[in-house]
Amino acid sequence: MADLTTNIGGLTLKNPVMTASGTFGFGLEFADFVDLNEIGGIIVKGTTLHKREGNPYPRLAETPQGMINAVGLQNKGVDYFIEHTNPQLKNLSTEVIVNVAGHSIDDYTACAEKINALDNIHAIELNISCPNVKEGGMSFGTSVPMVEKVVGAVRKVYKKTLIVKLTPNVTDIAEIAKAAEGAGADSVSLINTLMGMAIDAEKRKPIISTITGGLSGACVKPVALRMVWQVAKAVKIPVVGLGGIMNATDAIEFLLAGASAVEIGTANFIDPAITVKVANGINEYLDRHGFKSVKDIIGVI
Repeated sequence: MADLTTNIGGLTLKNPVMTASGTFGFGLEFADFVDLNEIGGIIVKGTTLHKREGNPYPRLAETPQGMINAVGLQNKGVDYFIEHTNPQLKNLSTEVIVNVAGHSIDDYTACAEKINALDNIHAIELNISCPNVKEGGMSFGTSVPMVEKVVGAVRKVYKKTLIVKLTPNVTDIAEIAKAAEGAGADSVSLINTLMGMAIDAEKRKPIISTITGGLSGACVKPVALRMVWQVAKAVKIPVVGLGGIMNATDAIEFLLAGASAVEIGTANFIDPAITVKVANGINEYLDRHGFKSVKDIIGVI
């Protein structure tokens, strides 16, 4: 068996496969389907300083080779996570990473500071790229000055591994990634969903309540792969790749493009055990090609 361990800043993962926020709940919901301890890392659903109800229904639409969502960061708030959810995660022997979102810089920093105090949580993924909220979210991730402000502010209060999740809905993804790196990010993850829309032709109206939403699934993979390759060449910090990964071959392509780890999102809805299958598939690929470590294939393209 090849060595599958990989590093994201100061974080060591047992294998390079993580779950994408918002597609795996808090991990506990999938415990009947997959051994959570075999996953490299579990990134829990977006967590905000205060409780959020999310967007009105309907907020999901199936599209060819993908789906559009506009959930809107529905969650019970960071205090609920700390008091009720995190105690159930403490016995897992995998890394649990909290996806932190907000509608203001103060919200981001306050939420991150609370999570910084949790002994079992060694990293956060700073969500400056959600397209489904009216304030905050993607608006923080589309300009260099805003990226620098929010990442820099969180860096001051969060002392562990800081991963910054980037939006693809920008002109120059490399410029945004370099801004995050310069402001203190230990890693960047990309891509979050692409802006999309679905229309019901018979009813002659948009399918989801917010009209537009985030497109994910196999259809976004070529865009995600290109952006990961661009960013990996532009920054010195580790890159986490996601977007349309449906199997081990997809994940390997992201590693070859320069990702040090990957996240699996929409595929979890199709096969709740896909993460472990992908990790095993990466191992089989390494063995078949004579590589002793997953690090031997990172960024060879």
